[in-house]
Order: sequence, then C-alpha cells, then structure tokens
Amino acid sequence: MKLLLVGGGGFRVPQILSVLADPNLPINLTEVCLYDVSPDRLGVMRDVVTQLGYKNLPTITVTTDMTDAVKGADFIFSAMRIGGTCGRVIDEREALSRGILGQETVGVGGYAYAFRTIPEAMRLAETVRQHAPEAWVINFTNPAGIITQAMRTVHPKVVGICDTPIGLVRRAALVAGHKEKDITYDYVGLNHLGWLRSLSLDGEDLLPSIIADDAKLERLEEARTVGFDWVRTLGAIPNEYLYYYYFNRESVASISHGQTRGEFLHDQQGSFYEQAQKDPARAGELWTATHNEREATYMAESREEGEARREEDMGGGYEHVALELMTALATGTPARMILGVANDDADRLIIPQLREDAVVEVPCNVDGSGIHPIMHEPLTGPELGLVISVKACEELVIDAALSGDKSIAWKALAAHPLVDSIAVAKSVLDAYIDKNPDVAKTFA
Repeated sequence: MKLLLVGGGGFRVPQILSVLADPNLPINLTEVCLYDVSPDRLGVMRDVVTQLGYKNLPTITVTTDMTDAVKGADFIFSAMRIGGTCGRVIDEREALSRGILGQETVGVGGYAYAFRTIPEAMRLAETVRQHAPEAWVINFTNPAGIITQAMRTVHPKVVGICDTPIGLVRRAALVAGHKEKDITYDYVGLNHLGWLRSLSLDGEDLLPSIIADDAKLERLEEARTVGFDWVRTLGAIPNEYLYYYYFNRESVASISHGQTRGEFLHDQQGSFYEQAQKDPARAGELWTATHNEREATYMAESREEGEARREEDMGGGYEHVALELMTALATGTPARMILGVANDDADRLIIPQLREDAVVEVPCNVDGSGIHPIMHEPLTGPELGLVISVKACEELVIDAALSGDKSIAWKALAAHPLVDSIAVAKSVLDAYIDKNPDVAKTFA
C-alpha cells in the first residue's frame, strides 16, 4: 500500500513518519512518497528522518512531480503550505495593521491563506481524480474546512482532520477518570469552531460534573483560556480556537504586541532549514530542538505573558488521528473520531440550516465501508448563528477563489463576524493582492 505525503518537505513530516515506524503498524504500508515543490526541503527531511533513527519504516521515495507522486497512491495526506511562512506573515500583519485579527485559520488571515491555496488544492484533487480515483485524501491543509469542501467538488473521497477536537475529548475523558475509547461524546461545529457538549459513560453525562468543578476545569487548557465562568455559561467546552471569537479585542492586542506567530515560525523554521542544509549531519538534532520550541509556544497569545505552556496541553496528535483513520478505512477495524465531513454524509443533514455540501466537524464511526457521521442533538442559539455565519463566509471564499472574482472575496471578508468595517475588508484584500503574488494570481 502506498501513502503519499503532499508537502513532504514540510517541517512536521517527521511527526507523521514517527507513527509509521511502529513495528506493530496495523496496515501493510510498502511505500511512503514525499512530494514537494522544493528539492532542498525534501533533502533536509530525508536527513532528519535518517538521523532520528526511525526503524521499520517502509520504503521512502521523494519526488517533485505531482502526477508521479499520485500514481498508485492508496492514501494521500495533504499538508501543503502555498506561499510558505512568508505568506503567513503577510496574512497576519496586513490584518493587524488595520486593527483586525491576524491568525492563519480564523478570519481574514485564514481567508487569504485559502485564496492562495485553493487553486493548488484543486490541482491536486484533479490529479487524484485522474490518476488515483479510489484513493482517500486526508486533508491537514489549513484552513481545513474550506480546503476540504473545495476539493470535494472534484474528488468526493476527501476528509478533513484536526487533532484539537479529539484532543479535547481525550483530555476531558482523563479528567473524568476514563479513557476516550470507553466514553461517547457530542461535539459539533466547523473546523476550529466547535463545542464539546456531552461526555457520557453508560448513559451518564460526565461533562456537568467537570464543568462544576474548578479543579477539573483547571486541567483543561480550553477552560483556562476562556474562563471557568464562561464555560459554565455555555454549558459546554469550546474548541481552543474560539478564544479568538470570545476574546477578539484582547487577542488582537496581544498578537499585535511583538512577533506574530507567523513571524516567529518564519524566523525559526527558516533558520532550521538554513542550518540543516549547511550542516546536514546535525539535521535531526536541529529539528528536535526546533520542534520542542514550536510546541511550547503554540497559542501563546491566549496565556499570560511569560506563562509557560503546560506539558499535558502539548503533543498535538494529528498524525495519530490520520493513522487511525487510514487503518479503519484500509482494514475495516472500527474507529470513532471527529472528522470534517459533508453535511449530507449522514442519513439526514447533520446541521439542517447548512447546505448539503457544507463541510462540518462531528464525531464519526469509520470502518472498511467508509465514514459514517453520528447524529447529535440540534445546534441552537448563538452557537448555531455563529456556525451559519462563518460557513456562509467560507463558501464565499471558495466561490471567489474558483471564479477569480474579487468582489465575492471582498464580500467574504466583510461578512466575517470578526471584521467590523467593509472599508477595512476591502483595504486588507487589496493589500493581500498587492503584496502576495500567490493571492494576486488567484484574482488575475
């Protein structure tokens, strides 16, 4: 079985390969192909993987040709970053300079990222449709909900994954004294915009007892971030990215002070690749140090200045989610996980107020026959309103990128809940087009 990693020269590739090196890997993986447009980065990643000493890896191949990469693939992990970290710096700074949020997946920064990424994502989807039509595409590329929804218009076997929702579920289960596999849960929303609304064992909902207990909430980063009182007001635990909606003013002020996340990663990763190319024998050591620093500084704007990130809040895990998903689809071993799927993938619309093709993020059962969303209690109130509003903007983003229509792009940015001026929306869009050739190409 062949696995293709799109973005194979990217910084996080060793995380994926680390789980594939398990001697008890439950799938018969014979080849992992690393595809990237940069041969230099592919070379660095080969050095890193060699020096990290992963055993039992399947054959590793590398290529800069998308068609060659896709041919024969059974599964494709897509983690492309069009425009690199330079693009992210522009996305963030142009927004912040106008007093609105600059973040790579939420608001106008995420939409700029989508504008330059959708054309390449569609090229990948078309290549898969032509050369590997039975392959599953597991999309990590941000903004994941938008990219997944766009790609599915060409190749329906695209599913979005993110480790933040299931990470929240697992940590909440541990706080309740159980393992994730032993409980059921109700989580619903969009990518980076969802809520954990129940956590049940044998029919008993354990979430109210967690929400009522300060000591238990203290163990959940999401609760510490938005405040215990707000969690109790919601009666649910929000995805960590809802911090940017609940504390928009504070997050803009915090991110505007000092380096943005994009600037930090641009400097940090740029230095890593430069040093690793100059001193290939130290590539693995350099990667490990850089990775540890990256994890420790994640979402620093949501913490008090100087506050360290707790060890139990770190670790990510999207590579484990991807492997579990691939294993369930390939072997038929049942699994339950939170995935980005189409609104009509269940026997009725998952969120009735959204379009049939809208990609939403909900718990799913997965087996050899495919992905089966689990129906949940209706989404209501302000949470429903926010989901409807943001999804409408996401669909305008897709329409704008596919048509090259700048007026639709302006409408998408202006309608976002975190943008308070249509003039500012137009100004930041003009800046993105003027300063980023990858965005300009979409609207040429």
